[in-house]
Amino acid sequence: MEAASEAAEGLSLAAGVPPSIPERLQQRDAERREEAERRRRERNAQAVQEEQSDFFTAAFVRERDAVEALLGPELDEAAAEAAATRLLEEAAGRLQSLQKLLTDSVHFLAPYEVRQAQATVARLQSTLSERRLQVQPKKRFAFRTRKKESAVAQEPPKASQQPQASSEAILSSADAECGFSQVEGQELQLGPADLLQRNVVLSHLTGCRVRLCGNPNTLLMRGCRDCTVLCGPVSTSALVEDCSGCLLALACQQLRTHHVTQTSFYVRVTSRAMLEDCSGVRFAPYTWSYVGIEADFETSGLDRSRDNWSQVDDFNWLARDQPSPNWSVIPEEERVCDWN
Repeated sequence: MEAASEAAEGLSLAAGVPPSIPERLQQRDAERREEAERRRRERNAQAVQEEQSDFFTAAFVRERDAVEALLGPELDEAAAEAAATRLLEEAAGRLQSLQKLLTDSVHFLAPYEVRQAQATVARLQSTLSERRLQVQPKKRFAFRTRKKESAVAQEPPKASQQPQASSEAILSSADAECGFSQVEGQELQLGPADLLQRNVVLSHLTGCRVRLCGNPNTLLMRGCRDCTVLCGPVSTSALVEDCSGCLLALACQQLRTHHVTQTSFYVRVTSRAMLEDCSGVRFAPYTWSYVGIEADFETSGLDRSRDNWSQVDDFNWLARDQPSPNWSVIPEEERVCDWN
């Protein structure tokens, strides 16, 4: 009997078939090795992500401290205007670098880290605007009528001939800002000379169509209802908050939205768009064009090889295995083709 068993084992080995028990042991050993390799890769990936996050934090804190040092306490009124302006321009350049660092790092940062960094950038931008106002000549907030491009220079109209604030108006509280506020049901437009590297503010517009043909530095749209906004390339960030029923077409480095509902975006964005407390938001590629847009893209400095129009981060929806119900892609058959 024992001789028969040895003979059977010999035939099995001769046929190249290992015994069943060693085969199972080899399989279990291979599985253990594979699991160990998978865990090693996960540890390495986690280490890389932590290293990237640590690098971002160190660089961000360094640039943040530099900007805060340049902005400093409220500027002394006796300080030389030229020196103050130089410091503010350096702070603006560093702040733009800080924004770019955040934009390039969004893909590996945790959502709470992104929110904290965004809050810091927004605070510094607000402080920069306040400091700029301090060094500018004091002047009252005023609305002025936008002259048609074809009109020749004329003497300003008398006070009795000034239009009411409800007509087309340009927000001109500071040289660095322009835009429209408190307007209803009108066609509004700004050209390249009005917009070049300025901060555009559109606030509390209702039922308006706004054409921004040029290259602004930033765009802030707040409290608007049922408006269409067509904007050329924005060098840095666009912030849309508390708006509903609107349609926007714009190109920018970063797009942030807060409390936006039932709004369509036609965008070209270098980083990922960011939503917070939004619903009914839809996205499509940027297709609006106008005469001179190529030159505006050149001055904007935007990287046209990067377009993440459909890459959206919703801070109210953190489930990675399911799409957010708060935004969607506009079907091709529903997209705007004729912007006129």
